[in-house]
Parts: sequence; structure tokens; C-alpha cells
Amino acid sequence: MSVEKTDRLYCNLKDWVTLDELDVEIHLAKEGVVLSRDSRSSEKFMHGIKVLMAKNYIDNLSEEARKGQMEKAEQGIWPSKAPLGYLNVTAKDGKKVIEPDPVVASVITKLFERYATGQYSLKALTKAAHCDGLIHPKSGNPVPVSTVHTILRNRLYTGLFQWNGRLHHGKHDPLVSIDLWERVQGVLAGRHATPIHSYGYEFAFSGLVICAECGCAVVAEVKKGKYITTTARDMPTKAGAAMPTVVANMFARRCWIKLLPASWTSFISMRRFWNGYATR
Repeated sequence: MSVEKTDRLYCNLKDWVTLDELDVEIHLAKEGVVLSRDSRSSEKFMHGIKVLMAKNYIDNLSEEARKGQMEKAEQGIWPSKAPLGYLNVTAKDGKKVIEPDPVVASVITKLFERYATGQYSLKALTKAAHCDGLIHPKSGNPVPVSTVHTILRNRLYTGLFQWNGRLHHGKHDPLVSIDLWERVQGVLAGRHATPIHSYGYEFAFSGLVICAECGCAVVAEVKKGKYITTTARDMPTKAGAAMPTVVANMFARRCWIKLLPASWTSFISMRRFWNGYATR
């Protein structure tokens, strides 16, 4: 094996141990050293010191990078890659900052405004965003539901951002107000979402159960007029498997006649559930 020098060969101490166990011959071109099983102990000793020096250099580089990012954050400058809706640019003073993307910024704002109404599921919101032109700037592909969810959770769009657990006031222009962002968080948490009932049936637990996989509300619907299926409201197709039997039975034990008073529906469903139907 031939490399330029020691710090080009190892990324960490584990690599050093691994190569030592493989018992390979290493040629360090710039250092003029050949290491093998037959090398002198002094050569191996000096090589070990160089490995530790390389490790210290990498650790110091990482430490300085984190320090520089923290300093930028304290100055109100987002110290990383700009999220969708913003662009990384160089300011007049030479500092790397972010500014609203003239093409995508309005789409991001509309994304928050739509979801704050409580009338959109994440899947429906994503489709609407695709029609507005929300795509990945590099690949040109439409953004998936998971990306839309990440955007809605990102506080950076309000002008505030968190870095290393601390909240900072950014100098960049916000795309949404703090009130709008908090309203969206309420909808995501299910506090302000408009209840959705499939095909006119009143399901006792619809919207109250949260999927452990994707965090979305679990809803029920009737297929072919007689089959009850339960899925997470915004679960991706590839993960859209049926809910466990206990969850399905919770939805199945409800009153089919929607003309009955809501109190009757809840009473009948809860009584059957606690009598053990949901565990079958």
C-alpha cells in the first residue's frame, strides 16, 4: 500500500489498529518510510507518534469549525446550509449569510398559510406545493411529504433559530410570522386540526390515535362499503401497512348509524372497547 503521508492514511485511531492487524506493507512516499512486520521498533514508534499528531490535527480542526459556527450563530447568522426558501450568499462585508430565495420564498410562505387553516393533510399540502413549483433546487425533483413536514417544523423561517440548544435571533428576513408558525405547530400536534370523517361514518377514535412510525394521526375509512381499514393519515405508501388488530378493532366497534346522538356513539364504542373487543 502506497500513500502520500501518515495523515492521509488514517481518519481515526481505529483505522490504525485495523491496518496493523492486516499486516500490510505501507509505503509513505513523502516521509520516505516503508512500514512492515520487519520494520524496526523505532520506526513503528515514530509512526505511532505521527498517527497521534494526525488525530490531534483532525480534532483541533473540528473544534475550530464548531467554534466558528457558534460565533456566527451568536451574531445572528445561520452557520450552515440554507434550507429551502433561502440561498447562501456572500454579504457586502464578506460574511456568508442567507437571504430569501426570490423563486421559492413565496411558496414556503403559502405552505404555512395553507396548513394553518387545518384543512390540509400533509399529503394534500405537498401536492399543492408541487403545483406551486416547490422542488429541490439541485435535482429538480418534487419535494416529498417528509421534506414538507421538516419545513413546517423549522423555526428558522420566523427569523429565529436554534443552534447547540440555544435560541438565536437571526439577521435574515423571516418568511412567516411567529404567530403563524405557532399556529402551524398546533395543527401538526392535532390541537387545531379539523376532524375528518370518511364516507359519512362517525368513527369513535378517529384522529385520536398517533402512529408510532410517522407521528401522524390514524384515521379509519370504509372500503367497498363494508371493509374497515385503518392507516396513518399521511403515512407514505411504502409504509402504509394495516394498523395492528387492536387499533383496527377500536375503530370497528363504533355505531354505524350516524343519525344517533354523538354521546350514544361514544358510549357504545367505549363500552365495547373496555369490555375487551379491542384486544381480540
